[in-house]
Amino acid sequence: MADSRTNWAGNITYRAAALHEPSSVDELRAVVAGSGRLRALGTRHSFSDLADTPGAQVSVAGLPPEIEIDSAAGTVRAAAGLRYAEVAAYLDRHGFALHNLGSLPHISVAGACATGTHGSGVGNGCLSTAVAGLDLVTAAGDLIHTGRGDEGFDGMVVGLGALGIAVALTLELRPAFQMRQQVYEGLPLDVLDDHFTDVVASAYSVSLFTDWRAPRLTQIWLKQRLDEPEPGILGAPWFTAKPADGPRHPVPGFSPASCTEQLGVPGPWYQRLPHFRPEFTPSAGDELQTEYLIDHRDAVAAIRALDRVRDQIHPVLQICEIRTIAADDLWLSPAYQRESVSIHFTWVADTAAVLPVIGVVEGALAPYAPRPHWAKLFTLPAADLRPRYPRRPDFQALAKRLDPTAKFANEFTERYLSG
Repeated sequence: MADSRTNWAGNITYRAAALHEPSSVDELRAVVAGSGRLRALGTRHSFSDLADTPGAQVSVAGLPPEIEIDSAAGTVRAAAGLRYAEVAAYLDRHGFALHNLGSLPHISVAGACATGTHGSGVGNGCLSTAVAGLDLVTAAGDLIHTGRGDEGFDGMVVGLGALGIAVALTLELRPAFQMRQQVYEGLPLDVLDDHFTDVVASAYSVSLFTDWRAPRLTQIWLKQRLDEPEPGILGAPWFTAKPADGPRHPVPGFSPASCTEQLGVPGPWYQRLPHFRPEFTPSAGDELQTEYLIDHRDAVAAIRALDRVRDQIHPVLQICEIRTIAADDLWLSPAYQRESVSIHFTWVADTAAVLPVIGVVEGALAPYAPRPHWAKLFTLPAADLRPRYPRRPDFQALAKRLDPTAKFANEFTERYLSG
């Protein structure tokens, strides 16, 4: 793990002179009210300068780890600094589930929702779509609550830390469910030309992996609810892919010990939806990441465009993952009003070598108006990105109302949200 003044990957060194770690909401309110420039710092799993600031940073990880289930309303109110692994295990013990989880259960609830982080599934919105309420400390140190249907709520959920410091989130729940996970290998890209939607809709959550060394998928991870039909016969070929004969890690050559259980073994939702187990650190931060969301309708064309430049991609690539995300109405969500496919790249930890290749990827995807994940590395010009968020002017107005002195702004938000 990188030291406390860098992000998890070590590619960003924070400039903040101080890191505040309040242990109560009242202490947090005092910190916010008495600060100049201020940014929230979550689990530091951001590869961009989203959390950076020349002022101070504040972590809510030390606030009381409250989790309060409202069974009648079908919701849970969780402290913002809790990690999904903690919340999910608690919910399952009480018979409840969330609709989806990211590949890493180590990330904080507030940080994931503020950036539009997602799992996978054609019917599953990003993690932020479960947010039904938000408790926020605003620039003056006031604690406010906003809920779904309130004015500006759809702009506040994916707020990029630009509106205040989250204290707690209220999330919609579902009954707990059981799942199984199967991994298949060696599916030619040609199969996707006519069957992309069939493939990604074949289970509750589907991930497609490739190292771009050849025109094929190295692995397909199918995460299936036990109360849904199986996509195929367990242990038999699926399309033209063959079932893995043992546990797999998405990155070839890596030990699968840190990965969630596979081979069709049933288990609770929170132990199958993520790719990695919470008790393991999935890597030592020796990687960089980029990710772009495009319209589902453009997925095959975009994959083909990347295949044409794969010789430039694979030398600095660890693995590429392709997933689906349902459309939503959250103003700054990369899946805003667009059924989406995400194309995620895990690179080697060499910024100088990776940045030119990110440019190659962005060039290949340019015809498909990609929206990058806010917390990943990208080099798209702000002038190109801003028009892809039609509610950006509304968000600017909301930020001006909640934060009139731009206390929570930084170079990242000014670069992509202003103008």
